[in-house]
Amino acid sequence: MGLTVAGCRQRQQRVLQRMHAQNIDRLVVTRSEHVQYLSGFRPHHLMTGIVSLDLNGKLTLIAPNQEPKDTAADEILTYEAQWHSTLRPEQQAVAAERLQAALSGITTKHLAIDGALTGLYALKAAGLGKLAEAVDFESELWQLRRRKDPDELALMRKAIDCTEAMYVRAREIIEPGICEIDVFNELQAVAVSTAGEPLTALLGNDFQCNSRGGPPRDNRAEAGQLYILDLGPGYRGYYADNCRTISVDRRPTELQMQAWNLIQEVFALIEREVRPGVGAKQIYDSVKQLLSEFEDGEFPHHLGHGVGLYPHEAPHLNPFWDDQFELGDVFTVEPGLYSRELAYGMRLENNYRVTSDGVQLLTPFSLELA
Repeated sequence: MGLTVAGCRQRQQRVLQRMHAQNIDRLVVTRSEHVQYLSGFRPHHLMTGIVSLDLNGKLTLIAPNQEPKDTAADEILTYEAQWHSTLRPEQQAVAAERLQAALSGITTKHLAIDGALTGLYALKAAGLGKLAEAVDFESELWQLRRRKDPDELALMRKAIDCTEAMYVRAREIIEPGICEIDVFNELQAVAVSTAGEPLTALLGNDFQCNSRGGPPRDNRAEAGQLYILDLGPGYRGYYADNCRTISVDRRPTELQMQAWNLIQEVFALIEREVRPGVGAKQIYDSVKQLLSEFEDGEFPHHLGHGVGLYPHEAPHLNPFWDDQFELGDVFTVEPGLYSRELAYGMRLENNYRVTSDGVQLLTPFSLELA
């Protein structure tokens, strides 16, 4: 399972439309997410890959060590990323030399790059006369990545399957006296087993009990406490990100259940009101007002965000942005309420996809505290 050649070609065409509109005749990217998005090949995280896409639609891929299979590339050149199994520190320069050879004799007048990562070697290799004239195309790529194609969704669903299996195991093992480190180890093992291979990222933001969140500690859970698990493994480059909260002794208090019931109203609001064109900040404000009705806890963070090749993408359900939901967005909704009285609180998080007339729930597994 991976990105399909057909899917990558469709994404290339959408990028080419933006390039035409801005009079750009070549795009060069080195960020691994963008290399994967356009070609279907994701370089190892310790190795360099480069993609060059010209205005005629020709995609050149520079790959480490050997030519990858099943890519949406018209030309593939390789370089030695290792010598006698040792990683070379000068990979950027060597990969750029291969790009320069591929572009020999070709003049680039208007070059675009993913400016946050593309270095001097790749810029020089692209043959632009004045490097200062390169256009940073990164914001365009992030915007285009919001629309998830079927092959991207398939990878995200596999990552979500990993989280579901992790929560099933969590409900089996969490009880008074369990150590947070042991929970972490058990859940990471379940995620890898479910994926059937090492994951892109064994990622989980929060593995702490009686806490708003954080990495696992040498700490043991106690009866009456709530255990927040915010899990986000990456499968072949694409992330899941969802959260569940479990009552350690499976006997949530009346106050904890009041908070839980109010959070369920948030998901009902999302499923009732979100559709293409609706403001994400508007949804955040509505939820903030709803959760303010709970006097024994606070909601101090964002409501959610897009997710895909990176854990946090657009749209941002956050007062610091003013995004609108778009068709094809995949986003999280993670309302939470926290206080000492809640011991220490809860966060519940679902993943949704924006459809033409609403949203599709991608995480239809238990939200129960017990």
